[in-house]
Amino acid sequence: MAEAAPATESNEARRRAMLEAAAELISERGFGETRIADVAKRAGSSSGLVIYYFGTRDRLLVDALRYSEESFYEAAAEMLAEVAGFRERLSTIVEWCCVPQEDGEVNGAWGLWLDVWATAFRHEEVGEARIGQDRKWRDLVEGVLRDGQASGEVPADLDVPRFALTFTMLLDGIATQVALKDPDINAALAYDIAIEYAEEKLGLDPMPRRSKPRKKPKKKG
Repeated sequence: MAEAAPATESNEARRRAMLEAAAELISERGFGETRIADVAKRAGSSSGLVIYYFGTRDRLLVDALRYSEESFYEAAAEMLAEVAGFRERLSTIVEWCCVPQEDGEVNGAWGLWLDVWATAFRHEEVGEARIGQDRKWRDLVEGVLRDGQASGEVPADLDVPRFALTFTMLLDGIATQVALKDPDINAALAYDIAIEYAEEKLGLDPMPRRSKPRKKPKKKG
């Protein structure tokens, strides 16, 4: 494996450019059709330099996933901090999963995640990265639920980890269908299914539906 590049400001900027290029290309083409040379070309670099930074194509996939998801969660946390009230925050999370993929979107890109899930089945390192990112996803939902308990909007006796696990599984399944453009489910129906589940399980009154969905968090820079 290639020796890690020294951590300097210029090296870190170059590495980020490669990670962003890899995330974009994997999302667009799939991991199997993405070559080191493709990443180098989009990042304005050389294949040798990409290998110097990451060593292997598999390592590039794992690091591209982490780059994409970490920036997504950072932006998501900041966005949720600006949203008042449990219901509004829950609605925002659901909308992130139901809004169809936007042109040029990298963070939280479902094309990247679909490839990760497929690869994780047979690739231990990718599988471990997938577990860590799923844990962050559940932690995000758990945090919103616990804030709701503190404000009295969520039942105090709710099993928060169990609900978060079930709800994120539901959202992942719905988001996959939307990303794959299933003709039987559109963004509005996906949103209604997820919100109706939450209303039933949390004993909430029906929430108002938006006429225009909220955009997903975007990475900085």
